[in-house]
Amino acid sequence: MKLVLTAALLAAALPAAAADLRFAATSDPNTLDPNAGNSAPVFSLLGNVYEGLVRRDREMTIEPALAEAWEPLEDGDGWRFRLRQGVKFHGGQDFTAEDVIFSYERASSEQSDTSSWFAGVTSVEAIDDYTVEIRTEAPNPIFVDGIANWMMMDSGWAAENGAERPNIEQGNFATLNTNGTGPYMVTERQPGLKTVLTAFDGWWGEDRGNVTTATFTPVQNSATAVAALLSGELDLIEPVPVQDAERVDATDGVNVIRGIEARVIMLGFPHDKDTLLTGGENPFKDVRVREAVAHAINVPAILQTVMRGSAEPTGQLVSATTRGYTSGIEQRAYDPDRARELLAEAGYPDGFAFSFKCTNDRYLNDEAVCTAINAMLAQVGLKPAFETVPVANYWPALRADEHDMYLLGWSPGTFDAEHPIRFLVSTPNEEKLLGSWNFGGYSSPRIDQLLPGIQSEIDEEARQIMLDEVANIVADDVAYVPLYIQPLIWGVRDGAEVIQRPDNFLNIRWINLPE
Repeated sequence: MKLVLTAALLAAALPAAAADLRFAATSDPNTLDPNAGNSAPVFSLLGNVYEGLVRRDREMTIEPALAEAWEPLEDGDGWRFRLRQGVKFHGGQDFTAEDVIFSYERASSEQSDTSSWFAGVTSVEAIDDYTVEIRTEAPNPIFVDGIANWMMMDSGWAAENGAERPNIEQGNFATLNTNGTGPYMVTERQPGLKTVLTAFDGWWGEDRGNVTTATFTPVQNSATAVAALLSGELDLIEPVPVQDAERVDATDGVNVIRGIEARVIMLGFPHDKDTLLTGGENPFKDVRVREAVAHAINVPAILQTVMRGSAEPTGQLVSATTRGYTSGIEQRAYDPDRARELLAEAGYPDGFAFSFKCTNDRYLNDEAVCTAINAMLAQVGLKPAFETVPVANYWPALRADEHDMYLLGWSPGTFDAEHPIRFLVSTPNEEKLLGSWNFGGYSSPRIDQLLPGIQSEIDEEARQIMLDEVANIVADDVAYVPLYIQPLIWGVRDGAEVIQRPDNFLNIRWINLPE
């Protein structure tokens, strides 16, 4: 069943102060399927179309969405959600507990890119049409925080269109079509060119601005995006290149909105590979080599020259604003002499060749940052085979193990330090849905032992002790080389009211454009 919207229906949905938003970003979501792409561009766009049981407000606090209320089960092993009644999908279907059960089965399936969110879930049961109980192996005090991006799909619509499960590689009907309950519905989708969202008049909520039509255009060339903003062709772009921010902010008719994202930019290593893509043994298995890489990179220079002072250095996988952050772990200092000493101690006085992959359209100034890193590594005798690729090709390459050292940005979806532990440093285990973004295969038995306690401990002090131990293990092992916390730099039309959150999601319902 395709969702067909006539011109008359759309016109009837427009409020008096109707406004059309035209916005652009560098990355086009690779899918409209909420379970086929576990990435910020996908969730940012689809968060306007689909909804979860809970959501985050303007201050990133969890609040009710399709669930009006929730409470821990009497034995503590799970949660009971009481669903909002009267909610309609865009196609007119009622939202009920049946759709929650289906959405769990779909999102947790082995075909899904979001399956790791449900590690530890033992069952999801409908008590009645508007009550659902989700049971977990042990008490999980952060479970609700972890499902803010779990989006509800209509079971009947998915079955009717052959989209009962996501298909990451080949796609299916849900790849290009949507049927959510959110404030906007997708009325046109041309991958890589344009996506049009139109206000859904039957939305249950009330907190919505004056945008009735939003047209998203991916623009990889930042100079083109800036020119379109300055000429009035676009109302919002993200990001504004750091080198253009002052010029844009000084131009009449536009403003720059600045902030700090929760995303840490880091380098990853091939921990579990015996040989490199370039041939020969894998020196990165030696912690001294990984530490040498950390000392070889002049992060302050990158932040000053490439990022124009907009980013913040970090020595761990989360920022200080994240719950469970560990104090006292500093970034390794730039020390090329020490880097050369460590390489010599490890048996590589003349360096070695390896593949170094980066994106060129995913993170702010990613290609320029990696170009600088490439030169710095060469200065200590290393021989990176440097390559930048579009993000659409990047993730498949990493998942296919076609990498040595690589660039990665990570924003904790739960805004809790447990999140990167589960995804980035747990030993990859498909059965337990752990380490799904641990492309390098890093493994620490002690971290694996601590994680269940971190996930279930209610006492904050006891939990922090475990989090601190993990953070120190990750730092000592140089599992990754954290570089900096990515800034947020958006350009907007003068007079536009926009909410910028540290998850870098654009909530269209909070936007008000001037008439």
